[in-house]
Amino acid sequence: MNLEALRVDLTRATLHIWLSRPESRNAMSLQMVAELRQVLEQAEATKGQSDAVRIIVLRGDGGHFCAGADLKDMAAARMRAMQGSAQDGGAEDPIAEVNAAFGELCVAYARTPLAVVAVLEGTVMGGGFGLACVADVAIASETAKFRLPETSLGVVPAQIAPFLVERLGYSQAKRLAVTGGRLDAAAALRLGLVHSVVATADLQRELETVLTDILACAPGALGATKALMAQARLRAPQDLVHEAAAVFSQAAQGPEGLEGMTAFIQKRKPQWAMP
Repeated sequence: MNLEALRVDLTRATLHIWLSRPESRNAMSLQMVAELRQVLEQAEATKGQSDAVRIIVLRGDGGHFCAGADLKDMAAARMRAMQGSAQDGGAEDPIAEVNAAFGELCVAYARTPLAVVAVLEGTVMGGGFGLACVADVAIASETAKFRLPETSLGVVPAQIAPFLVERLGYSQAKRLAVTGGRLDAAAALRLGLVHSVVATADLQRELETVLTDILACAPGALGATKALMAQARLRAPQDLVHEAAAVFSQAAQGPEGLEGMTAFIQKRKPQWAMP
């Protein structure tokens, strides 16, 4: 895979993805957005293969996770918008296109049936803050500093707003947005933005513990559970009773359900559990 803005490594059914623009604290360029979509699509395409990817790990090179959008891309889009407005009455909106591309990235990672783990260090700002909210599990170093600066810069946290509300609740998400919020790792843990905070030296050990727990779960059941929980956020429990029952029945009668129950009775680990 020819990548310019990322580094990737596949180990134990886990695709480790490093945002790799350390000179800009891994600012999210259009190139990086496109590559993140590409590697996710390729990981999802391995479903059913013997070496299928089951987990995505997102982290940053150089001691920082992500400093938000690349301002050079935004400036270029603004210039195209000005030129287009002068030439054709502004039929196209390059700035909206750049913003939507990042939004589609967030949706893709939020909807993936694969488990998504974020390892957060140093700067976690803007779009990086949004990616932290999208992850199923977020592990933070004590060095992590979270910032939501959009309103202080005269813009809007447009694409990450739904994920902020989902992760933090309406009240806390709104508070952070209207104050240009700043959080250290301990405050992020209290708000539920991250699930654990450890010393930098202990990050890898904490990550390995999380990966081992995830790899003990059946991949198909994990994906179906994520999809059902996404529905549960939006619908009343009584409206999901029959749909949830059908999902459960399909899993129980499928190969994973059979293997899981057989392994339990035989007091052994199921076949999907990895050492």
